[in-house]
Amino acid sequence: MENANPDTSRCTRQGRLALIIILSVLIIDQIIKIVVKTNMHLGQMIDVTSWFKICFVENNGMAFGMEIIGKLFLSLFRIGAIGFFIWYLVKILNKGFPTGYIVTVSFVIAGAIGNLIDCMFYGLIFSESLAKADSVAWFTALGDGYAPFLYGKVVDMFYFPLWTWPDWMPLVGGDTFFNPVFNFADSCITCGVIALLLFYTKVINMGMHYSKEPVQENENQAE
Repeated sequence: MENANPDTSRCTRQGRLALIIILSVLIIDQIIKIVVKTNMHLGQMIDVTSWFKICFVENNGMAFGMEIIGKLFLSLFRIGAIGFFIWYLVKILNKGFPTGYIVTVSFVIAGAIGNLIDCMFYGLIFSESLAKADSVAWFTALGDGYAPFLYGKVVDMFYFPLWTWPDWMPLVGGDTFFNPVFNFADSCITCGVIALLLFYTKVINMGMHYSKEPVQENENQAE
C-alpha cells in the first residue's frame, strides 16, 4: 500500500465517495417518494410547521413542477444528460479535480437519476394517485400501472410557504413567497448547482485542462 500511486489512490477514494453519495441520495429520495405516494392521496397536505408542509403533488415536467416541453422528450433528454454527466464524472476522477467538486457533481447526477426513476418506472408499478380522501396508490404488477415506460409522473412533496406578501405590494401582493412543491432529488440538484457556481466557477471554466497542482491547493483550503 505504501508504494501505491498517490493519484490512483486519490481517484479510488473519490470514486468511492461519489458512488456512496449517489446511492445514498437515490435510496433516501425513493424511500420518501414511495412512502408519500402509498400513504397520501393526491393534493393531501400535512402541516409540519407553519412554514413547512408535506404536500403530495405529481408533475410531468422539470424541477419544481415546471412544464416546458413534452414528456417523452423530457425523459429522453434526462437520459442523455445523465449519461453525459456520468461520463464527465469518470473523466474528472482521473484528472485530480477537487474532492468538493466531485461531491457537487455527484449530487447533481444523483438528483437527476432520482427523478428519472419516477419517469421510467412509476407509471409501470403504481396505480394512479387520485385527489380523493380515501384513495391512495398501490403497487401493481409490472406493466399494469397508470402509464407506459418513460411516462411516469415525478412525485413531489416538500412545500415551504415561508410567508405571504402584503396585499398592497404590486405584482406579488397576496402571493406566497416560495410556492413550488419539490422533492429530495430536486433539492440535491439545486444545491449541487449552486455550490458549483459559488465555489467552483474557475474549475468549470478551465474544464478538462484544470491543473492538478492548484487542485490540491484548493482542496486543502476547502477541507
